[in-house]
Amino acid sequence: MNETLLNWAQSVHKICEDAGRDILEVYNRTGNIEVETKSDESPVTAADLAAHQTIISGLSELTPDIPILSEESALPDYNIRKQWSQYWLIDPLDGTKEFINRNGEFTVNIALIRDGEPILGIVYVPVKKIAYIGVQELGAWKICNNERSDIRIRTVQSQIEHHLPIELVASRRHGAEAVENMIQTLETEFGQVLTKSMGSSLKLCLIAEGEADLYPRLALTSEWDTAAAHAVVNAAGGKVIDANFDILRYNQKDNILNPYFFVIGDTTCPWEKILSPWKGISPDQ
Repeated sequence: MNETLLNWAQSVHKICEDAGRDILEVYNRTGNIEVETKSDESPVTAADLAAHQTIISGLSELTPDIPILSEESALPDYNIRKQWSQYWLIDPLDGTKEFINRNGEFTVNIALIRDGEPILGIVYVPVKKIAYIGVQELGAWKICNNERSDIRIRTVQSQIEHHLPIELVASRRHGAEAVENMIQTLETEFGQVLTKSMGSSLKLCLIAEGEADLYPRLALTSEWDTAAAHAVVNAAGGKVIDANFDILRYNQKDNILNPYFFVIGDTTCPWEKILSPWKGISPDQ
């Protein structure tokens, strides 16, 4: 199975590159990017739809018997989805607002979910032609300029020993007040805390490659927003936990909204104790 997953990862990387070219064709046009609004008030562009078609075509050829769920496709009824032992979960263009603002911080996300767990994930950055890849039991790596380098989470202890600050990843747009309160708690625990802002699923990838220590997501996301990068984090030695400190799982309910969650690199750090003031926090609070 490991060899199969590795072969699929290589093929899916190519599919991501093809989708990335579709996205850049729209991104590099002159003038403003045309935006439509979907029923859930989220934006969609021609790039989202073109990448969606490319990915659906590629995955259908690679694994014709595995279902595919995309942000840009209709959501099957849960009575159907709950029968899926495995499926592809994709966000053809994660970070559409970053795409519209032309800041480069958007990605193509493709994950393979098996029994609620992301076991393979690729996060591809079209502007930089960088891929983050994670495969269960095989590790995580980054491909840049056709060169592969293994990536791994870092430990909090190594930061402390080298007199370096703990670094927290924050969304530019969501949950600012809660994050500020969390930073104060972390400063009490560790001393200096730095924050990094980043768009799309790249925030999780910073944890995976040892460039940050904690990413609290105290705002709503959908399962296709996180699955691919979640697989990379897992494969790099970290984990993604919900606000009850349980492992974040997929395809467990009728809707595809994630609960609030935390992405942690060093799993030996007592994060549950440190983050206890936020245990159980939910969108209703």
